[in-house]
Amino acid sequence: MSFLKAEWRKLVLANYAIDEAVLQKYVPYKTEIDKWNGTCYVSLVGFMFVNTKLLGIKIPGYVNFEEVNLRFYVRCKDGNEWKRGVVFIKEIVPKYALTFVANTLYKEHYQTLPMSHDWLLLKDKRVITYEWINQKQKQSIRVDTALESQSILPGSEEEFITEHYWGYTKVNEQTTFEYEVTHPRWEHYPVHNHEIKVDFELNYGPDFAMLNHTKPTSVMLAEGSAITVEGKRKL
Repeated sequence: MSFLKAEWRKLVLANYAIDEAVLQKYVPYKTEIDKWNGTCYVSLVGFMFVNTKLLGIKIPGYVNFEEVNLRFYVRCKDGNEWKRGVVFIKEIVPKYALTFVANTLYKEHYQTLPMSHDWLLLKDKRVITYEWINQKQKQSIRVDTALESQSILPGSEEEFITEHYWGYTKVNEQTTFEYEVTHPRWEHYPVHNHEIKVDFELNYGPDFAMLNHTKPTSVMLAEGSAITVEGKRKL
């Protein structure tokens, strides 16, 4: 049985080029930084968990909720296969129990903060917004997009950002947790405008303060899909 089943929907992904030296201390054991066309990325990601089940059970109050995370991309050699995955700097959620379970069982870096979202379907566009409050300061990401989704093209930046099916957590210098995330290939909505009002140093620490003055190389909206998160194993 999968550890978690849910839908991830309306994923806003703001992607930033970053010096890989900034990330080295966060790279888990037995993984290495994964790049696209020689560029190292971090992504600010906001989305909704929908119809969430933990070990097959819907827990009242924990079925639909927001998440915002900052992540980067790694790969791990398993025999002759390269597994492409993500590492989370921090994941922000609105529920304390989620933070407790993730930080205790998976050794992740969750934080509980007040959160909200707004999905508007207008005559000529979609407007997707995720907001949260950190130390009484409002943080938000918003995109205006086309109404209809499109396929993600093979070899594109969109494919690199979305097609990662493993999660890796740095437990210590000699231990990594690996878990598989399953989902079908996603579609995306072309983004017309975006607004990012995020204090990266406040949310993610001084290592990422430079992102306060950095424009994203791209901003995407992926539709998402049903997903599963499988049980972890130790590397």
